[in-house]
Order: sequence, then C-alpha cells, then structure tokens
Amino acid sequence: MGDPVLIGIRFALYADLMLIAGLGAFPLFALTRSERLAPQPMMAAIWRAERWLCTIGLLVSTLGMGVLAASMQGVGILSLEFQPFWDLVRETDVGTAWVYRSAALLLALAVAIWMVRWPTTSAAVLAGAGSVAVASLVWSGHAGATEGTAGTIHRISDILHMIAAAVWVGAIGAFLLLISPRRVRDWPDGLAVAARSLDRFSLVGTVCVLIIAVTGLINSQLIVGAENIGRSLGSPYGQLLLAKLALFGLMLALAAANRWRLTPALAAAVAGGDAEDIDTDPDAALAAMRRSLIIEALAALAILALVAWFGTLEPFVGADAA
Repeated sequence: MGDPVLIGIRFALYADLMLIAGLGAFPLFALTRSERLAPQPMMAAIWRAERWLCTIGLLVSTLGMGVLAASMQGVGILSLEFQPFWDLVRETDVGTAWVYRSAALLLALAVAIWMVRWPTTSAAVLAGAGSVAVASLVWSGHAGATEGTAGTIHRISDILHMIAAAVWVGAIGAFLLLISPRRVRDWPDGLAVAARSLDRFSLVGTVCVLIIAVTGLINSQLIVGAENIGRSLGSPYGQLLLAKLALFGLMLALAAANRWRLTPALAAAVAGGDAEDIDTDPDAALAAMRRSLIIEALAALAILALVAWFGTLEPFVGADAA
C-alpha cells in the first residue's frame, strides 16, 4: 500500500510547490499593476508566504531524496552515506528532476527575498520557477515510468495537469489571505479588490478546470485504459481515484457557487445595499465566501493526499506497488 513516510513527503511537496507556483501567478491575473506596486498587506503576505514555502520545499525535497536513497539501500535515513545519495542524484531521472527542483526553489527563494521592489517581474519569476518545481514531480509518479512516445505524451499531459491545479490551489490560498478578517480591513480598498479579483479569476479558473479535466482523461487512459476501468476499480488505486473524482466534483460545485452566488453577493455589498440583507451585508458576504473557500481548500488538500498515495500504487489488483 506504499511507504507512509514517502507518501507524506509526496503530499507535502505537492501542496508546497503548488502553492509556490499558484501564489506567484495570483498577482499577475488578479491584481492590477498599481495594486501590485503599491505597498499593501496582500503583496507583503504573498512574499512572506513564498519565503516560507520555498524554504520548506527545499528541506522536504532533500529529505525525500534522502529517504528514497535510504529505502533503496535498505538502511535508515540516519545511516545513509553520501555516496548512495549522490549516485541516485547522478544516475536516475528522479535525481535529475530533484536537481532542477532544487535550482528552481533556490531561484524562487532569492526572488521572494530580494526582488520584492519589482513585484510584477518577481511574481512572473516565482510562477515560472514554481511551475518548474511542480513539473519535476512528474518523474516521481506513473508518468515518469511510461516509456516511448506514450511516455512523452503522458509527462506533458501530467505537467499541464499539475500546473493548472497549482494555479487553482494557489488562488484559493491567495483569496484566503486576501479576505482574512484582519487583512481585508487593513487595506483601505481591500473589500473592493477582493470582489474584483474573485470575479477576474472566473475566466482563469474555467481554463484551469478544462485543462485539468482533459489532461486527467489523457492520464487515466495512459495509466489504466478505458478497457481496464472495471478491473482497476477493484484495486486500491481505482478506489482512491474515485474518491479523488468525488472531491473534484465537490470543488467544482463550490467554485460554481462562488462564481454565480457568493462573488455577486460580495460585489453587491461593496456597491452598497441593505446591511440587514445577508446578500448585501459585507461581513455576511465575506463570512460566506470564507467558509466556501476553506471547504474548497480542505477538499484540495484531500485530493493532493490521495494523489500522493495512489501515485505509489499500481492500477490493478495483484500488481506490486511502484
């Protein structure tokens, strides 16, 4: 059923790296240039979060390589010698991916520390470096083991799948930062910016959903195949995949409610209205949006945990774990 330690590390990396890429992308599509340039609590919160996330990502990624090398050598992590670790880095695709991931995270950390005076450029570099780091995880899953032309298609599809997911996950995290009770009031125009940025995300979010859906179908065909769906559903892999799809459906329902009900309610509250009407009371509108985003974030984390788990499993009953 997979090594719990490796699964935990995979989950931490998925969540951490997707937040790095997604939070970096958020100011580019959700905030105007003047909002990115003006000193305000939202951008400060993003830079602070990025520094922590990059640092954690470097530590967890290195720990993951150490645990993998120790597992392959049949020793504990504290007994691992440098040479087996270095051999894994030099001689495997997983090791090469780790090198690129580490370089991307170091670049992202440097940008988050020293380039905050150029927020647009910094956000673009963070989004790009974070996307490279996210893409490097492809080589530690099923796509990395697929050979030939099918392997190339699988890896490209999986990279697009995870980057689209990263933009969505990062946006959820950014909106939770933006509409936190303290921050939205500290920023004079915070409420108006929150309403407008939520509305602007609708197009980006739709594109992300389409990419996730299409690439998900491609990945499933390459891993399982339409003719083997029934067989796969009898395995832990297939059952976890079903749970993931159910959670994805929940996220879609929440995103639809945000787009068509809660965001207009927040916009109406910004424009002014009857404060006793829950649809136009700013505090009520913010509280409803916050609850929805928290549930959506929990669903996203549950999906990442499932992906970290079934990425270590074979899709059919009786197959050995990858």
